[in-house]
Amino acid sequence: MNLNQVTIYSNKPVETAEFFQLLGLKIIVNSLPRYARLECPDGESTLSIHEYGPANLSLRNSIVLYFECENLDAEIERLKSLGLEFDEEPSDRTWLWREAYLKDPNGNKICLFYAGDNRKNPPWRVK
Repeated sequence: MNLNQVTIYSNKPVETAEFFQLLGLKIIVNSLPRYARLECPDGESTLSIHEYGPANLSLRNSIVLYFECENLDAEIERLKSLGLEFDEEPSDRTWLWREAYLKDPNGNKICLFYAGDNRKNPPWRVK
C-alpha cells in the first residue's frame, strides 16, 4: 500500500494552493477556486485542496502535514525569504528528528523536518 494523496478542505483554496507552491509543490490539476491537486517534488505523493462549503461541511478537520527536507535549515531560510513565517524554528527533537513548524492559510499545522534513516528506522523500532 502506498499513500497517494491527502486532501485539505479549505475556505481559502487559492491562498492554500499558493502557499504549497511556495513550499515547492507543483500544480498538476487546476480547477481553482474549487479544486487543485499538487505533486510533491520528491516521491509520488500528491496533495489536493478542495473548496470547503455547504456540500462538505462534515469534512472540515484539523491536520498536521509532514514534509521531509534533505537540507532543512537552508529550506527554512529560503521560505522565510519568500515571506513565510514560522511558529517554531528548526530544533532537534528527542525522537531524532529536526523539525520546524508553520501554518497554512487554513491554520493547519505544517511540519518541515529532516529525519534521515530515523524516519522509519529509529533505534526503538519494533522488529
